[in-house]
Amino acid sequence: MIMEAGEILRKRGLLTPEQLKHSRNGGASGVIQTAVELGYVDEREALQVLADEVGLDFVDLRETEVDLSVLKGFPQKLIYRHALFPIRNENGSLLVATADPLDLYPLDEASAAIGINITPVIAERGEIARLVKRHMGVGSETVEGLMAATSDDDEVELLDQIETDGSELSEMAQEASVVRLVNEIMLEAIESRASDVHIESQSDGLVIRYRIDGILHPQPVPPEINRFQAAIISRLKIMARLNIAEKRLPQDGRIKLRVHGREVDIRLSVIPMIHGEGLVMRVLDKGSMVFDLQGLGMDPETYRQFSELIRMPHGIVLVTGPTGSGKTTTLYSSLMEIKGPDNKIITTEDPVEYQLDGINQIQVHPKIGLTFAASLRSILRHDPDIVLIGEIRDLETAENAIQASLTGHLVFSTLHTNDASGAYTRMTDMGVEPFLVASTVEAVMAQRLVRRLCKDCKEEYTPKRDDLPSDFPWEKLDGRPLFRSVGCRACRKVGYSGRMGVYELLVSSESIRQLAHDRVSSWDIRKAALADGMRTLRMDAWDKAIAGGTSIDEVVRLTKGDRV
Repeated sequence: MIMEAGEILRKRGLLTPEQLKHSRNGGASGVIQTAVELGYVDEREALQVLADEVGLDFVDLRETEVDLSVLKGFPQKLIYRHALFPIRNENGSLLVATADPLDLYPLDEASAAIGINITPVIAERGEIARLVKRHMGVGSETVEGLMAATSDDDEVELLDQIETDGSELSEMAQEASVVRLVNEIMLEAIESRASDVHIESQSDGLVIRYRIDGILHPQPVPPEINRFQAAIISRLKIMARLNIAEKRLPQDGRIKLRVHGREVDIRLSVIPMIHGEGLVMRVLDKGSMVFDLQGLGMDPETYRQFSELIRMPHGIVLVTGPTGSGKTTTLYSSLMEIKGPDNKIITTEDPVEYQLDGINQIQVHPKIGLTFAASLRSILRHDPDIVLIGEIRDLETAENAIQASLTGHLVFSTLHTNDASGAYTRMTDMGVEPFLVASTVEAVMAQRLVRRLCKDCKEEYTPKRDDLPSDFPWEKLDGRPLFRSVGCRACRKVGYSGRMGVYELLVSSESIRQLAHDRVSSWDIRKAALADGMRTLRMDAWDKAIAGGTSIDEVVRLTKGDRV
């Protein structure tokens, strides 16, 4: 197994552990490049050590003959984004210079695109950049070349007509190179399974990051893109029907696309920052979503209990957790499991993230008075059996939800609390009478999303007691090995691919209802729930790690230790 580049330099004595730590915190540049920028190592010496460790040749591009004919057909996007440069054909394969030979994905992508085996050689990043500037030029062609391999006109189709105001900035945003660049950013995000795209204006230019499986990953971009910063932001604002002249106030909009034949919704949020506007795009890929309650990762007993709860005739079922923990997916999956011709389901959401067949969905508009509470009052006049409220945010919404449950409706909703027991006290803190909370809340499901270990590269190991937290259930491990992340081509060197849920289901027993009625603390409710047999988030996460689904690092990152 090949070590990570920083570990190689540490092992060879070029970096101290402290310098390696600082280099890893350097952002999008990579460990070696950051260490060079911080003055810890000489790039040439570091790359020669790396070449020796991985068994590749180090070349001095100033003294290397380059066959420019091999540039034809080589994906230009990879040249600009990943600092690759083809040198010449040799013994039936193409020699390609790279400053990061451990990043195998772009090398594989290039090999697949040209149909020839690739032999990487290591060269200084500055020398690769010199070749690119000398032989390919700097300017608008650079940005056009960046998208040449991926941004065909039929791959990204805007479903809404856009309107421009005829200003110079508006015309610049409509230039072909800018349109292709923005399309390529969104296309790559969708293909990478990114849930969010962050485009940030920093003092030294644009920074683009994709949130994949809950973790932000910086994306390499050529410096020439910084000249297009205003045009890129304006293009996205035009696509979302926002005011491109307004740069002082936050704005929110929506973009509807068709990518590779499937519909994708993008929610755009723009906020003014000190170095320019910052954009975040939430990617809602309708074609990739499957709402299957059984496939969310609940253990059999939790699934059995929850399935019974969502089929109750009335009451409130709450799902809690932070933003991005999968609450909406759990609720949508629940609705899809119980929907049928014999019941009527109405939802009120902000926003409606996915359109569900057979379910009546309402988009709230607070600016015109259509809030959760107002829409809920109207919903009850439409004779529903099941109601979903996107989120209980205030006393009025909470009281209307309780009233709906008391009049014979099953109500689903979400709350922002850290665990299941906190939902009872949260509603009481909003101003709801404790006896109403006690009598209507049937259960609370708290959840988190942990990353799944990549099936192709996860590695067995035998842990030592000192390496694991004190609450780890050693008796369940029973001598079996655990698994940890490694990183390979299939997972793009991340070590993880996809996510699964971990769950904490608190069912309102008689003792729990009495405690909620007595307005006790969430800690006392939690202790009573544990006595009733509740499995905590941490317990469920440990079970998934022991089964090989996730790693100990993920469990520690996303759940708190249990203290009773």
